[in-house]
Amino acid sequence: MASSAAAVRFLAPPLEQLRLLAAELRSLLPGVRVGEAQERTEHFNRELFWRRLNEAAVKVSGEATILTTLFSRLPLPSPLETQRICEHIYVAIKEIIAIYYSLPKDQGITLRKLVRNATLDIVDGMAQLLEVLTSPSHSTENSDLISCNSVSVACQQVPEIPKDNKAAALLMLTKSVELVKDAHEEMEQAVEECDPYYGLLNDSEDNSDSHNDEDGVLGLPSNRDSYWSQEDQELITPCLALVRASRASLKKIRALVAENGKKEQVSQLDDIVDISDEISPSVDDLVLSIYPPVCHLTVRISSAKLVSVLIKALEITKTSHVTPQPEDSWIPLLMSAVDHCMSRVKELTQHAAAL
Repeated sequence: MASSAAAVRFLAPPLEQLRLLAAELRSLLPGVRVGEAQERTEHFNRELFWRRLNEAAVKVSGEATILTTLFSRLPLPSPLETQRICEHIYVAIKEIIAIYYSLPKDQGITLRKLVRNATLDIVDGMAQLLEVLTSPSHSTENSDLISCNSVSVACQQVPEIPKDNKAAALLMLTKSVELVKDAHEEMEQAVEECDPYYGLLNDSEDNSDSHNDEDGVLGLPSNRDSYWSQEDQELITPCLALVRASRASLKKIRALVAENGKKEQVSQLDDIVDISDEISPSVDDLVLSIYPPVCHLTVRISSAKLVSVLIKALEITKTSHVTPQPEDSWIPLLMSAVDHCMSRVKELTQHAAAL
């Protein structure tokens, strides 16, 4: 009894225990990001895996609710009660991480990434909640409830995760299509307006002339820096065509995966998703490069990068199982169109490349 009483007496104060737990959970995040799947010694039971993952998410959400309820009012729990709460949270978090690790690579890298990201969101959300509850500016009104809600939202997303690699691939391809669609529409709008910075760099048409000299002295962009030159506008045409081709390619790739993709062909589906994921960032780089003042060399480099990614994505798709008859597909025509656009970009940027 004496030793037990001593242990209670030397327990850290409640808020300090929460701080220590938050730091401990944060230390788990790097391992989750790079963690490898556990070696399998028996047949993977997919149904059991998803049931365990869903149950673990519900458990974490419940612990978050208990934690928020107890630490959002006075008096705070005792050190011993806080220790029990922290132990329950730690066990729940370690359990969901262990379940993620039990998902084998042969179920698909794309699927594992989605489960990994969901796990990271849950662990990070719980760490944030602990940090909010121990913050000096902590209020019992809003901040803790918002953080608790973020943990709950992350846990509620678990049942929505696709259950196989084909469904995971389709989800990721759909996201890529939406991102490129947004970039395409933004670029078309800028071209339509033909002056994306009008009104931003100049107060008004009436006094723009009077500010030209002053702007030059101050190093601010002059009026011509907010407009496209005739050469710029000629260059934008093939660039817009490349962005349009990117959007069309992703839509067609997604359609092929939906129609012909096989759940057991996990590696090929992963390859298609991996290269397709590179299209949207490359499109963004190209779109940003066409805003005035335009650097033709930057446009040339951005276009070449996008074309390289596009061609690779189309080639990987063409040689995969999702394209049953490559010789009759639309892919060669699209590749030819992309090459034509790049040739035009090179032609229009020859002077910049020679400098």
